Amino acid sequence: MIPYVREIAFEYGVVQQVSPLIRRVVANNPGPFTFKGTGTYIVGHGEVAVIDPGPDDPAHLAAILKAVEGETVIAIPITHHHSDHSPLAAALKAATGATIYGCAVAGHEAEDTGEVKMEAGHDHDFRPDVSLCGGGTIPGPGWTLEAIPTPGHTSNHICYALAEENTLFSGDHIMGWSTTVITPPDGDMTDYLESLAKIRARAFTTLWPTHGPPILEVTPFIDAYAEHRQERIDQILLALADGPARIKDLVPKLYRDVDERLWPAAARSMLAAIIHLERGGDIEAGAPPGPDTVYRLA
Repeated sequence: MIPYVREIAFEYGVVQQVSPLIRRVVANNPGPFTFKGTGTYIVGHGEVAVIDPGPDDPAHLAAILKAVEGETVIAIPITHHHSDHSPLAAALKAATGATIYGCAVAGHEAEDTGEVKMEAGHDHDFRPDVSLCGGGTIPGPGWTLEAIPTPGHTSNHICYALAEENTLFSGDHIMGWSTTVITPPDGDMTDYLESLAKIRARAFTTLWPTHGPPILEVTPFIDAYAEHRQERIDQILLALADGPARIKDLVPKLYRDVDERLWPAAARSMLAAIIHLERGGDIEAGAPPGPDTVYRLA
């Protein structure tokens, strides 16, 4: 079982000092994809970085600007281009003159159009001033952020390590309150599992997700996260051992204890796992991956 951490004490729009170098302001945008809201992180003192400013919300912009009053925002690092993470970056740049860092999306993302939405939506206008798709560093007085490309949740996802505290701003790559959504074509299970292993190997002491409280028991949590994914993958292989099947045949079997209204979302997640398995040679199909494609063990 994943040892979820969901307790978080905060007040919307009020800045909190959560570590010697980190402050947090939570946007008032709670929901099924954002938990209590988008947690915007301010790193450093005097000359600061603002990570994931969040949705295009004038009240949240005002809260951020109030939190950094008398200071200079020199960097706006973005973890990825979803609409609860990046849209406010443009307004924050206009107000401060700061540089936006991140990775431009490859252009093959798809909006959620199914019965159950999987994400808050995409920020199609996101364009960083400095590309960190291949990694890089953002230096500041007394702090250093390292961009770690972590594709999987999206193709352009980046986590940011704070060297001085051995902590990681994990965006939506690893969250304490929920598993991470992986939706093809922009989401990729193979990339996600590799990125998860990459972060585990770094032995960070704390993870600061954009949504929810920090993860303090990092290695056990990542291990449980990975084990959960592998269990779902193994379930697909076990089900296909009974014979060829389609995703819409497998979902009622593997998610029989889940509310049927969530089965469309489960099907999207299963598609990501099936693409991963087909790529690895474990299963095969005679047609492109999709809900009506028949899959069989290789």
